[in-house]
Amino acid sequence: MRFDATIDYPADVRAVAAMLADDGFVRRKIEASGALDASCEILREGEAFTVTTRRKMPTDQVPSRFRSLVGQSLDVRLVEAWGAPQADGSRSGTLALDIAGVPVRVNGRMSLTPAGEGAAQSYSGDVTASIPLFGKPIEKAAADAVDKVLAVERRIGLEYLAGR
Repeated sequence: MRFDATIDYPADVRAVAAMLADDGFVRRKIEASGALDASCEILREGEAFTVTTRRKMPTDQVPSRFRSLVGQSLDVRLVEAWGAPQADGSRSGTLALDIAGVPVRVNGRMSLTPAGEGAAQSYSGDVTASIPLFGKPIEKAAADAVDKVLAVERRIGLEYLAGR
């Protein structure tokens, strides 16, 4: 199932990129996601950076009819790899989300571009669930979860930028 989303921020692309690579911001996102346990690693290579988070998530957002397939919690690994900035500060990157023991994957592209007085962070990608008979409903539930995660990221990002 395809997903597309954009988060608009009232800060320039350089400030938003610095936020995305900030350990404090990443940890606030993780905490706001409701993770039971988590870790994060930020690797910088020149001006490019990769943020890898691992979260143990409760299954309360999994539709009840599918909870027996996933157990008591979900071990989620998200890798967001951002390339170096272009001359105008814009960046592109990739994202990959895997859930241990569950055949659901999220893969996509990200961009961070100037937008008026601020910046726009855009996502596009696919959610795939390779489970016979249940694949499409699980993909829909996962796409809905992506929307909720991005709403939390937007809220935390706005709070972060307002506090700087």
